[in-house]
Amino acid sequence: MQVFDASSMIYAWDNYPLQQFPGLWEWMAGQIEDGNLKMPGVALEEVTRKAPECGQWLKDSHLELLDMTNAILQDAMRIKNLLGVVGDKYGEGVGENDLFIVATARAHQAELVTDESWQPNLPKNILKYKIPAVCDMDAVAVRWINFLDYIKRSNAVF
Repeated sequence: MQVFDASSMIYAWDNYPLQQFPGLWEWMAGQIEDGNLKMPGVALEEVTRKAPECGQWLKDSHLELLDMTNAILQDAMRIKNLLGVVGDKYGEGVGENDLFIVATARAHQAELVTDESWQPNLPKNILKYKIPAVCDMDAVAVRWINFLDYIKRSNAVF
């Protein structure tokens, strides 16, 4: 199963329009139907706010939302503490919803599909870590992939 971050869904929607890539979106709908593609509610809310038509398509496709449990909230707080975030001063890196999304993928032992920037040279200030860098932390250890690599790995032809 893959847990999608809002960044990947918006990337897909913006770069592979439904009208021009109907086969891709039919395949994505199949992934949703088969339970292979899910999202946390906070990610769907972000998609719906930034790309309302995409949010509606996901709802119409009966996307399964992953509930925010107490264990996920506690893990997000643990990750927040690892990053040294004090209060709501997140800095230039991940935000609160990002931590909920990472913790959700971690709780479900799922791969996270994210199109947040990969940082090959990590910033010295850990508060500037983006989602992939947080996922790569030993104490977090969440597998991640970007949307294009997710599509390539599927070997699907559209």
